[in-house]
Amino acid sequence: MTEKPLPFIYQFGAGAIAGVSEILLMYPLDVVKTRVQLQGKAPVPGQDYYTGMADCFRKIVKNEGPARLYRGIAAPIMMEAPKRATKFAANDSWGIFYRRLFNVEKPTQPLAILTGATAGATEAFVVVPFELVKIRMQDPASASKYSGIADCVLKTVKNEGPLALYNGLESTLWRHILWNAGYFGCIFQVKQLLPKADKKAEPTKAMLIDFTSGAIGGTVGTILNTPMDVVKSRIQNTSKVVGQVPKYNWAWPGLGTIMKEEGFGALYKGFIPKVLRLGPGGGVLLVVYTGVMDWFRKMGAKPVE
Repeated sequence: MTEKPLPFIYQFGAGAIAGVSEILLMYPLDVVKTRVQLQGKAPVPGQDYYTGMADCFRKIVKNEGPARLYRGIAAPIMMEAPKRATKFAANDSWGIFYRRLFNVEKPTQPLAILTGATAGATEAFVVVPFELVKIRMQDPASASKYSGIADCVLKTVKNEGPLALYNGLESTLWRHILWNAGYFGCIFQVKQLLPKADKKAEPTKAMLIDFTSGAIGGTVGTILNTPMDVVKSRIQNTSKVVGQVPKYNWAWPGLGTIMKEEGFGALYKGFIPKVLRLGPGGGVLLVVYTGVMDWFRKMGAKPVE
């Protein structure tokens, strides 16, 4: 039996807790992913060039120190609470909306994909400024320009205008629509295929099912959205200059530029650290979110009727 969702405030709180838990565990992989995505085909004089995930880890630790793996984490920590809270709260809320709109009593596979995609679009509007700051702080070529997060925001607004904080909105929309559609669509399908588990009688089995379905969903979502993530990183790391058209400006033309100059494989730069983070990370998200929501129910929270 599908449990009725709790009110928005509980969804938001559980999503926030799940997001912060996931980022604390998996953030170094995100730093590696961004570094690999930002570099071009040829090495740049004076900058480290990474041949892969392990090489990137090694060079960051050796040349910059282990703490660099957590460089810029304040931005995603501040982002993760509203980002993941919006993801799960929007998914549950849009699920209620679509079931009422289509007069469907129980969730279905197409509905799970549609709901996830809409939740992803909603989430994108929340995260764009945080993502831009995070990427500029992670890139060694631009990080030295900023003394911290506030300085990055102030200089970006001063030099490029307030709307520059929303550079990459279009590509971010595509990235989140694709990831969430794959994530929530897979969670629904995998849970349908796996044997059911009673949360009270078999809590460990229920948690394992949540982790497995979330990890598979995170992996599929990552396969779908990595090309848009590569383009988004490059768009957001490009400063706006008056009178000049940025090399990377829109998502789909950006994909074409990367493929033309660097080949199809470049669209999946950073895929290994990204999937290692968002595969297991997707499982962690679902386990923590479900656990917190169950705790809210035990504390007496009443579901939406």
